[in-house]
Amino acid sequence: MRDHGGNIDTAMARFGGTDWIDLSTGINRSPYPVSDIPMSDWTMLPTRTAMSDTVQAARVAYHTKAPMLATAGAQAAIQMIPRLTRPGCARVLGPTYNEHAAALRAAGWQVQEVTHLDQLDGADLAVVVNPNNPDGQSFAPAALRALADRTRLVVDESFCDPYPDLSLAPDAGQHGLIVLRSFGKFYGLAGLRLGFVVGSSEDIAQLSDMAGPWPVSGAALRIGTQALKDQDWAQSTIARLQRDTAQADGLAQSAGWTILGGTALFRLYHTPDAKAAQNRLARHQIWSRIFPYSDHWLRLGLPGSAAEWQRLADALHDAGSVV
Repeated sequence: MRDHGGNIDTAMARFGGTDWIDLSTGINRSPYPVSDIPMSDWTMLPTRTAMSDTVQAARVAYHTKAPMLATAGAQAAIQMIPRLTRPGCARVLGPTYNEHAAALRAAGWQVQEVTHLDQLDGADLAVVVNPNNPDGQSFAPAALRALADRTRLVVDESFCDPYPDLSLAPDAGQHGLIVLRSFGKFYGLAGLRLGFVVGSSEDIAQLSDMAGPWPVSGAALRIGTQALKDQDWAQSTIARLQRDTAQADGLAQSAGWTILGGTALFRLYHTPDAKAAQNRLARHQIWSRIFPYSDHWLRLGLPGSAAEWQRLADALHDAGSVV
């Protein structure tokens, strides 16, 4: 099993308790309010009209006219993209979300993980997460467009909703550029399993064939369409998240941790001992994310209520007194 956040069942099994705050992911804990779903969305196959409506809402929200496919989360597209072309040399800018390299290797690609953007040149396929998970590093669209002119490029924009100026979705109709968008993270509805892949007409046609006729549920399409059209909610959420990141950073600094980066949906900190810090937070039934390649990095999502913020403040005070 690959290492991921969201494994709250592991935390419960190890530390006990049921009243957990899962901050191990970058999923918005103040989700979009879901209205009642008609029974027909559960009992009937999704219609082409419903799929088209959701894709059109996503095009408007992501400021693109490029071909697009709705998928069962960005993860579904990550697993299909390696099969678009014959395997060759792929380079992934890391450290980053580990499913990109894993999916490529499973499809027969030779994968190199590199640490600088210019090292992606010359690959048969290059992957950039922008902004990056877990450190939040971001790359100017102009630099990525230039790279896409030379190298077949996948840009994972799963955490890009708060940063629309970073997005390459408006450029994704050009050959050789594929852009991924996650719905569940920013809208806080990861269990819905909805995402989008934007690309050239040829790539989207191939991916559509792989995904099959009903890649997304009727309920996901209805909720996704409604949420993507609600720009007032999106703008107010972005403003709130900006305030919340400052609050989280202040609490972490009071615990003696150093800010390394992050996005408006998660923060990354340097701690004296990440494992000890995670354990201390877990005793307050707060689950965080640590990484097998660092003894010091700890990532925290953002609480979703005043009560959760108070629990995090208490837990960080405890953690700072020990590690």
